[in-house]
Amino acid sequence: MTLDFVNETDIEFDFSYEDIAKKVIEAALNHENFPYDVQVSLTLTDEETIRQINKENRNINSVTDVLSFPFLDFPSRGDYGFLDNDDSCFDPDTGEVMLGDIVICVKRVIEQAEEYGHSKLREYAFLICHSMLHLLSYDHMTSEDEEEMFAKQKEIMTILKIER
Repeated sequence: MTLDFVNETDIEFDFSYEDIAKKVIEAALNHENFPYDVQVSLTLTDEETIRQINKENRNINSVTDVLSFPFLDFPSRGDYGFLDNDDSCFDPDTGEVMLGDIVICVKRVIEQAEEYGHSKLREYAFLICHSMLHLLSYDHMTSEDEEEMFAKQKEIMTILKIER
């Protein structure tokens, strides 16, 4: 697995951003039985930058905690067979599936950890877990989809032993 990691902030936590991200990404991939090595891009940024990205990509002019940009369009959840016949999904240099980009607002990690009464580590890991499920085709646009996605988030966070 390749994690393309960029921290655009000066904010430091008492854990390694990269190590936790890799653990969460691996746990999500294992949980979903994703059969390929992957590339994921993770950018940690500030409120103004994520607001601008949100405006440009979703036409929503507000700050958000996390944005996910999947590179793949899965025929259905858990259906990875199409990748066997589509070389365009693989990085020609590494052979890894280019899964997508995650952008996290670090200030929101801090605020939401405080608001929900848990650690910054838990909030950071949760946002990555949530985004990984988006990159793997999950969404929460209907109540049924939300229930399924949120159950998977809880299972992954439990496996990681990073709970509230």
